[in-house]
Amino acid sequence: MRELLGAGYHVRTTVRDASREPGIRASLGPDGSGEHLSVHVADLLDDARWGHAAEGCDYVLHVASPFPPVQPKDADELIVPAREGTLRVLRASLDAGVKRVVVTSSVAAVRNTREPLSIPLTEADWTDPDNLDLTPYTRSKTIAERAAWDFVAERGETEKLAVVNPGGILGPLLGGGRSYSLEMVARLLRGMPGTPKLGFSIVDVRDVADLHIRAMTAPEAAGERFIAVARFLWMAEVAAVLRERLGDAASKVPSRTVPNLMVKAMGLFDPRIRSITGDLGKRVEVSSEKAKTLLGWSPRPVEETIVDCAESLIDAGAVETSQ
Repeated sequence: MRELLGAGYHVRTTVRDASREPGIRASLGPDGSGEHLSVHVADLLDDARWGHAAEGCDYVLHVASPFPPVQPKDADELIVPAREGTLRVLRASLDAGVKRVVVTSSVAAVRNTREPLSIPLTEADWTDPDNLDLTPYTRSKTIAERAAWDFVAERGETEKLAVVNPGGILGPLLGGGRSYSLEMVARLLRGMPGTPKLGFSIVDVRDVADLHIRAMTAPEAAGERFIAVARFLWMAEVAAVLRERLGDAASKVPSRTVPNLMVKAMGLFDPRIRSITGDLGKRVEVSSEKAKTLLGWSPRPVEETIVDCAESLIDAGAVETSQ
């Protein structure tokens, strides 16, 4: 939103609860972007108001999808709102005659393929949505994106859709809300017994926003999906960046790695840990070459992303340090 406003666009955003508007405006600075920003109430699980929200828009960016810290027992708790919400936004947008819709998917819809077509994985690879061993979140992102492509194909308007598939999104906070991805850095700063053998393809939130705008306007983006990652890092490597760059502020960041067996044992009692045990020790490389080549996208170094993320968490009082 901030990047769109900075680029001179008039922005219309949606919230489920009108009481969130003051907080959104406050996060954008003293003037709250004034008349360049309007806030509308709409719910991804309700058809009402989406047509009005899309009316008169040239472009629509659909970025909302549930990502809870604990995976639900019933996968439909995530799959249904992700799929139906995406279709609801797409239908209203295409009916309103927008030029393009950019849907935020995830590398989760790419990296869990049974038979990879390429190494590293590219936009040609797809997660198997019927694999019940995958987390509900992973399946929800895959099913929602598949539904989006099927929908625009049925309407003969594939060129009006572009999809961005980001990795683990880190970077500075905007406002008081914190995504689940940021909790990785927050937990490291607060102190943990050690880092599990987990790895992530990291990308900066500012670079994801930049890619959305490129996918929104570039003719080359019509009917295409774009992976958005900077580099794969193990959690221990993220911890090392924090210790090296933050000094005393990273005094609680662990330097040892927790054995996989211990993490799995902890997962028996903690559902938040249980949902990630399937990824222990797995290094999955995905490529952003398409976004770089076709759209001129250039992500910043992951070290900068990690440090900016950590410093913003500290400044916001989200973690306590020795300083």
